[in-house]
Amino acid sequence: MTRQRRMVSYQWRLREVMAAHKLYATTELVPLLAERGIVLSASQVHRLVTTIPERLSLPVLAALCDIFDVTPAELIPTDAVNVGVRKIAAGDRPATAPDIGELRPVRARIVHPGE
Repeated sequence: MTRQRRMVSYQWRLREVMAAHKLYATTELVPLLAERGIVLSASQVHRLVTTIPERLSLPVLAALCDIFDVTPAELIPTDAVNVGVRKIAAGDRPATAPDIGELRPVRARIVHPGE
C-alpha cells in the first residue's frame, strides 16, 4: 500500500485580526494579555505580532482568541495538500533511498601520475 504524502502549511493572521479590531500598536496588546494572566514584555509581543511563531503556548493562543473573540482556526488558518510521489527518470518506480543493507563499498584503485 502506498501512503500519500501531505504538505501542511499555515498562516499567522494576528496582525490582520488586530487591525480588524482597530488595534494597530503592538504595545496595546500587552495589557490585554496581562488581564488574562499572560505577562509578556513589549518586545516579546512585538515579535509575536510581526513574525510567524514556530511554537505558541496554548494559554497565549487562548488569550488571543478571547481578546479578539475569534477561534484558533480564524487566527491560524491551515492548509494540507497531497504531494505526488516522485518518479525516477529511468522508470516508473518511486524514487526511494536505498536500504542501508544494499550499500557496498567500492574498491579504490590508486593510480600514480604517468601510469
